[in-house]
Amino acid sequence: MLSFENDYSSTACPQIVQRMTQIQDEQYPGYGQDDYCTMAAQKIRKACDDPTCDVWFLVGGTQTNQTVIDSIAPQYTGVVCPDSAHINVHEAGAIEATGHKVLPMPQQDGKIGAAQLDDYCERFTADANHAHMVRPGMVYVSQPTEYGTVYTREELAALAQVAHDHGMPLFIDGARLGYALTSDGNDANLDDIARIADVFTIGGTKVGAMFGEAVVFTRGNTPANFTALVKLHGALLAKGWLLGLQFDTLFTDDLYLKLARRANQEADRIRQALLEKGYDVAFVSQTNQIFITVTTAQAEELQSKVRLGFMEAVDADHVMLRICTSWATTDDQVDQLIALL
Repeated sequence: MLSFENDYSSTACPQIVQRMTQIQDEQYPGYGQDDYCTMAAQKIRKACDDPTCDVWFLVGGTQTNQTVIDSIAPQYTGVVCPDSAHINVHEAGAIEATGHKVLPMPQQDGKIGAAQLDDYCERFTADANHAHMVRPGMVYVSQPTEYGTVYTREELAALAQVAHDHGMPLFIDGARLGYALTSDGNDANLDDIARIADVFTIGGTKVGAMFGEAVVFTRGNTPANFTALVKLHGALLAKGWLLGLQFDTLFTDDLYLKLARRANQEADRIRQALLEKGYDVAFVSQTNQIFITVTTAQAEELQSKVRLGFMEAVDADHVMLRICTSWATTDDQVDQLIALL
């Protein structure tokens, strides 16, 4: 069945599958102590233009978010984020399970702003009872956002400045970072992310890898005993070389960006068709995720022929669906989808 449900339905890009096949009879040290992880980390440092950053390879997105947040947010604090954030909506209370309350703020096109964050923190401090309340301990945003929109370099820098003014680190979740880096109009490149964020992730699962996320602590600021925390949260892979091999492949000859750019280009074709056909496109997204509002009847008809992601019920008669392209999306598949539309 035709599928535009998500960007991780296909196994892995051919280059990764080929390299895994090539090493299937070899043996390596475990837990990331192998040459592939070392080479991948070196390539990521070079791409970030930051030789001092620490790079860690973890198994999946939710485990990664949980581990990073637990390692940098004091025990008595919460995590400020947009109310649409993945950690607030689609991670089943994983962050709260670590003892850190999620503190959602109203979003605009998936984003929060620096002035909004500053006001939130000032109001917290001004509250006479704030000593009895969950203190904001860090800021979480994703690039791109849950709605496929992209923060500008200026927006991210302003968020970081306000966060630091209030004694908080900024964590940028890059589960789909490749799609942001290659989107039209994006001006926040990987070296900008490394310069602005205190910690960020480079997603592999949704950008061509079989599985895996890279965590980058900028300026060598990894929390103490981080390996123990990774294992505590079930995110440490014994066969760590499989993670290193994948990211070494993705960061060879700009493959990571090429895969993401391909998905964005296919999404652009779909966006254009939606506009020409008069569909209600919910957000002005420049990445591989497209959100449309349709009637319940239209949704049922479309989903009988193509897998799409269900986002939410808009009202009694309308729902929001997500169309998502990936590195594996072909011209022919897009042609078929446009015909269905």
